[in-house]
Amino acid sequence: MMDVLLAWSGGKDSTLALEALRAHPGYRVLGLVTTITRDYDRISIHGVRRSVLEAQVRALGLPLLEVSIASSAGNADYEAAFALALHAAQARWPGICHMAFGDLFLADVRAYRERQLAAVGWSGVFPLWGRDTTALARHFVDAGYGAVLTCVDTTQLPASFAGREFDSSLLADLPPAVDPCGERGEFHTCAYAGPLFAGPLTLVTGVRIRRDERFEYCDVLPAADQPAARLYRAPETG
Repeated sequence: MMDVLLAWSGGKDSTLALEALRAHPGYRVLGLVTTITRDYDRISIHGVRRSVLEAQVRALGLPLLEVSIASSAGNADYEAAFALALHAAQARWPGICHMAFGDLFLADVRAYRERQLAAVGWSGVFPLWGRDTTALARHFVDAGYGAVLTCVDTTQLPASFAGREFDSSLLADLPPAVDPCGERGEFHTCAYAGPLFAGPLTLVTGVRIRRDERFEYCDVLPAADQPAARLYRAPETG
């Protein structure tokens, strides 16, 4: 059995990758690795709060390793932080040298990850590679997983999709040019429920913000952390 770490973004593709790894007799997932933008204390790109990430980790029952970067970090900064995290992983789990990703079909992204891993003596595992993304998206919904769109690239998808549930209705509403799994960066998600979770996370949507005049973010928060009077769904705009 091969021991692996899983790159965990908090979204549906990470969830599906974990499902595939756990279903495969040849893999054992020892932990999750998440990149955190420390200026915001959120998962990089997806914009998910640390408190939500910590709730996910508890529900999945796996330890978390963090790759900490600044909001101004370039590729070199990220790669250095990533290498440090993998060295820390080997100190914790001697001999581990494989890391899994939820990538689906972008060959340039996979090649970058493989080069990055090879530089520190690791290898990549891609359990979802080549799978039909329409079928994967439908499986996520039909299997009882839950996720909400936390970031939308408004050059590819209307801003009103931010904050929406990833469900059958959303899949039906996606424009034809948008990949059902958002593999080209059309959108990013936060998973909160499903067969892998010990129990569903109770989240609420909060404020929305546009960054770089392009990316529409919708905040999600643990409901338990919010006074009842402040539990609300931000109005759809855009």
